[in-house]
Formats: sequence, C-alpha cells, structure tokens
Amino acid sequence: MGAPAVAEASEGRYNPAKSLNPQILYLEEIPAMAIQRTFSIIKPDATRRNLTGKVVARLEEAGLRVVAQRRIQMTRAQAEGFYAVHKERPFFSSLCDFMTSGPVVVQVLEGENAVEKNREVMGATDPAKAAPGTIRAEFAESIEANSAHGSDSQENAAIEIAYFFSQVDIVG
Repeated sequence: MGAPAVAEASEGRYNPAKSLNPQILYLEEIPAMAIQRTFSIIKPDATRRNLTGKVVARLEEAGLRVVAQRRIQMTRAQAEGFYAVHKERPFFSSLCDFMTSGPVVVQVLEGENAVEKNREVMGATDPAKAAPGTIRAEFAESIEANSAHGSDSQENAAIEIAYFFSQVDIVG
C-alpha cells in the first residue's frame, strides 16, 4: 500500500476484503468519530466525601479521558463569573455559596461525543430523576449538591474550558 492507502487504513476506512486487486483501494464510507472535549467539575459535596476517584473512574469507564485536571478552591469571584448565565435566577447566590464551600476538581475530558457522553454518565440534574448507575444517582446529595457539573454543548464546553485552563494545560 502506498502512503495514502496507509493513511486510509490507519483511519479504519480501508477494507481489504473488498479489494480484488491489491493495486486498487476500495474505501467504505465509515462515519468519522466525533472526538470532542468537554468540561467537568467534581463538586464540593463529592470532594468532601473523597469520591473524586470514583467519579473519575466512572468517566473513564465510559470512554472519556482526562486531559487536564486541577483541584482548586473556587473563589466567590470565580463562581460568580462561571455561573454568570444564572445571575438572575433565584438559586444563583446559593449555588455560588455551595461551589465555594470546599474544593472542586475542574477537568477537561476528551472522547467520542464527549459532551453527550459526560452528560449521560452524570445523569439528570435532579438525582431523584437520574438513571440508576449515573454519578448523580449514586453520589448526589440534592439537586444543588449533585456531585458533578458538565458542559451542555460544545460551544459552552469551549468557554468553560478556557475559563479554568490555558491550552498548554491540556495534554492528551
């Protein structure tokens, strides 16, 4: 195989079973994998109970890879800036209080359809409505103290990642 064929084969698109003549490549249409990055926070209720490792294990078991991670004590200014989209909501102040009540783990996750996969593994915001086996169903204490935050879109993931990490912090 020539260089283009090697590239095609390494991307999983070359199907040798369809090649009757080794000099001719027959390529199949194989959908490209949507490798994405998303943002995640392991919240104070989970870090307080030493659940960081269990939460990360769930994410990794689902095929997500941690490519940046930092344990921080979020300041009030950081919490207010991060959750500014909720500033007019009645829960804004208590959310900021909670997010500054103890250490959090901010992280960048990478994988196929990472935004959707992370949200699936986290479960519904309300732990009572979260599917069994999800992070929130297993570990959350309440709707607010629900152990994890995850970006809801690729656009928000990019914004949230940039809020806590520079490009040099992300290695994967």
